[in-house]
Amino acid sequence: MLPLDFPCSPLSPAPTSAPTAPRSSRHAGRRRAGVATALALGIALVTTGCTSGDAASGDGITGVGTGTGTGTAATPLDELDVPADLRTLEGPSTAVLASDEVVPLVDPGTASLPAQVTSRDLTGDTPQVVTDTSRLLALDISGALAATVTGLGLGDLLVGRDVSTTFDSAADLPVVTKEGHSINAEAVLALEPTLVITDGSIGPTDVVQQLRQSGVTVVYVENEPSPAGAGDLARSVGAALGVPAAGEALADEVDARTKEVQAQIAGLAPAAEADRLRIAFLYLRGSAGIYYLLGEGTGADALVDGLGGVDVAAEIGWVGARPMTDEALVAADPDVFLVMTGGLESAGGVDGLLAAKPAVALTAAGEHRRFVDMADGQVLSFGPRTPEVLAALARAVYAPGQ
Repeated sequence: MLPLDFPCSPLSPAPTSAPTAPRSSRHAGRRRAGVATALALGIALVTTGCTSGDAASGDGITGVGTGTGTGTAATPLDELDVPADLRTLEGPSTAVLASDEVVPLVDPGTASLPAQVTSRDLTGDTPQVVTDTSRLLALDISGALAATVTGLGLGDLLVGRDVSTTFDSAADLPVVTKEGHSINAEAVLALEPTLVITDGSIGPTDVVQQLRQSGVTVVYVENEPSPAGAGDLARSVGAALGVPAAGEALADEVDARTKEVQAQIAGLAPAAEADRLRIAFLYLRGSAGIYYLLGEGTGADALVDGLGGVDVAAEIGWVGARPMTDEALVAADPDVFLVMTGGLESAGGVDGLLAAKPAVALTAAGEHRRFVDMADGQVLSFGPRTPEVLAALARAVYAPGQ
C-alpha cells in the first residue's frame, strides 16, 4: 500500500457536482437487468496494447483473446510478433483499454444485512456491523475500491468518488478528496453516506474518525496492490456489502482471467532471465518537481512481475515510493520505463523528461526512448480490470503497434 502522503492522483480530477438523491432503489431493477445481460453475452473489457508515439490512441481491440472494438479483430497475445531481441525496440508506446469502463462481472444477488465484518484500521481489528449500504463511498488511493464495487454489480450504490476513480460510469459523481488524496469531511457528510469503505491509503486518519463520530459507518479493508490482492479485495468488499457469495465469485473470475493473461504473457517474455527486459516504474509530477521511483509494495513490483520483466527497483532494494536519484537510475539501467500518461505529460513528454532529468537519458530506456505509459486511473488500480491492464501493458511492452 502506498503511504498516505504519496502524491498519486490523476492530474485533472473531474469537477464536483451537487449531492444526488439515493440511487439504490431508483436503479435496482436496471442494475439486475444490466448484470444479467452482461453475463449472458459474456461481456468483458477488451484491450489494446498501444500505439507508438507520445500521444495515446487505441484501436479498441482485445488484448486477451478475440474481440472487437472499432471493428478490427485483435491478434491474441500469444500470436504477437515479438522481436528476438527486445532491446532493439525504439520509441514510446501507450497501453490502452478499449473502454474506460468497469463492467459488472457477477450478479450480486440480494444483500443479506446486517453484515458483521472486521475493520482493520490503525487502531487494530474492530468489529463493525453494516446495516445500510444504500449510499456508499468507496475511497482509496488508486480507485480500486470503487472499481470492485462496480465489478460486483453494485456501482449504482456509489454516491461520490475519490480522485482516482475515473472510469466512465463514475465520472459524474462528486469528488470528495482534495489536494490529491485528502478526504474532505464536509464533502463526504454533504452526501449523507450510510457506509464508507476505505483501506487506509488516504486520510488523514482524524478525518475518518470524524466521519465515524458523525454517525457514518466506516469499514477498513485490506488492499494489497497486486493481482492476488484484487481477489482478496473482492471478497472483503463483498462481505461488507452483504454479498459474500458475489465477492467470492468476482475473486474467482478475476483470478481465472488474470492467470489466462499471465500464461500468454509468459510466452512473450524471453525464457532466460538475462534476456528479459529490465523495467522500472517512474512516478512523475513535473509541474510539482516530483520524480519518484516506485519499489516494493507500491503495485509497480506486481506489474513488472506480471509482465515477466526484471524489477530493477527490487534489485537495488528500493522499498515503497521514494524520490529517484541519478545514482539509482544509472545503477538500475532499465530497458523500459513504465509511467502514468498524465505524469509523463506533466513532465513535458519524453523530450521534456529527458531534458529535465539528464540521468534518465543515460539509461538504456532513455537512450531508446522506451517509455510505456498508461492512464493514471488504470495502471496501478488492481481490481476487476487487472487482466485487461496486464494485457494492454504487455502489448505496449513487447509488440508496440500490434
